[in-house]
Amino acid sequence: MIEVFTSIREKCVFTQKYLVRVCAIRYKYVCEQLKDSDKQYYVLLDEIQEVKAIQNPWLNDADSTIGFVDILLGLVDLKNVDVYVTGSNSKMLSSDIITEFKDRGDEIHINPFTFREFYNAYQGDKHDAWQEYITYGGLPRILSEKTPEDKSKYLQDLIKKTYLTDVIERNNIQNDISTLDDLLNIIASSVGSLTNPAKLERTFSSVKHKNVTDATISSYLSAFEDAFILRKANQFDVKGKKYINTPLKYYFTDIGLRNAQLNFRQQEETHIMENVIYNELYARGFNVDVGVVEYNYKDEEGKSKRTWLEVDFIANKGNARCYIQSAFAIPDEKKRLQETHSLRRINDSYRKIVVVRDAIIPWFDENGIYYIGVEEFVLKYIDELK
Repeated sequence: MIEVFTSIREKCVFTQKYLVRVCAIRYKYVCEQLKDSDKQYYVLLDEIQEVKAIQNPWLNDADSTIGFVDILLGLVDLKNVDVYVTGSNSKMLSSDIITEFKDRGDEIHINPFTFREFYNAYQGDKHDAWQEYITYGGLPRILSEKTPEDKSKYLQDLIKKTYLTDVIERNNIQNDISTLDDLLNIIASSVGSLTNPAKLERTFSSVKHKNVTDATISSYLSAFEDAFILRKANQFDVKGKKYINTPLKYYFTDIGLRNAQLNFRQQEETHIMENVIYNELYARGFNVDVGVVEYNYKDEEGKSKRTWLEVDFIANKGNARCYIQSAFAIPDEKKRLQETHSLRRINDSYRKIVVVRDAIIPWFDENGIYYIGVEEFVLKYIDELK
């Protein structure tokens, strides 16, 4: 079996342009090293995006070539060998590689550090770690950068010079780079807001004074998803038990990259906290949707009215489900009732949770809704959700 590791990548400082040639020449040697059938062997091939096809050294035919897929398929035929593949997604996507291997490849996706992973490596106070995390995110190298200036520069270089370059190269976007950058700025500025390509098209027209079609916007959003910069959360009708195609929400896979894209100008912790909660749920294997709840009522004149109430997250894993509101602060009873309006209209027995920014003693209200601080939620309670 071939294991394909995918993730939002960090900068690499080396390449292996002749990997296939080395493999081709030494393929027989490698096989000779795997002679003990009672042992398990592991082969790692890195930087596969730099691999070029070469003439097949075993055939006297100038038109016969081999690439890394041929080499890997030869290795995977050996029953006691696991092959691991890594590389940049600027030249190929994980989906491309998995397709090449058909049913002989598994994808293993690696996320940036969760807050707990970050805190375990962070040498300092938990609250300081949280502030660091929601500012600079969970890419591993952040922990080794010493100053705020170094961390900011690293992330800004990464988003502008590496990730956007990957998207441009992969999708042959040469004459519309500013639109691509503007689109990511718009998503970053409104992270956690319901949107769709048509709405974004109107934003470009009214704010940027640019004519960008919804088809182009949809294509660029897909490119950001393929590069693991963004993830989307679809909208689910809780009472109707069906998905609503549009609008939906987009979240950054790493909050530090979101902040870097905006040059660390817009630090609204309400939206940042929501993005972090989404990433924490995703990293733990939940399928995460945005919920809507239909609510029918009568107005002051006795007329029937209908509205839709939003649930920040519906988190599903197997048969388990929970509903989560990212409320940041609940200073009074009026705000509490406002934040829980949608949860109180859901008539099932799944957990209903409100996550607030401050450290609080967790408690249940009269409707069985659970209130908890965000740090305790992501460090401990989230792993109890089953």
